[in-house]
Amino acid sequence: MEDMKDVILKYVIEEYADEGDELTYASPLISSGLVDSFSMVSLKRFLEVKYKISIPDEDASPEAFDSVDKIAALVLRFTS
Repeated sequence: MEDMKDVILKYVIEEYADEGDELTYASPLISSGLVDSFSMVSLKRFLEVKYKISIPDEDASPEAFDSVDKIAALVLRFTS
């Protein structure tokens, strides 16, 4: 089973990064402009499908989606 952070990082790189972008678990995603509000919605949907969870809109804030570390922590809150 792939590590959650690796899965999320791979998705972000494949969907949003430009060739040559070097991203880590701590790289800023929203505040850097790499992930915009529209992209955040598709990322949220990916997480909900992948991990069979529902993330309430009020918890899907730009701050919560600003790094892979923060996204993984958010997902863990809603997994059983």
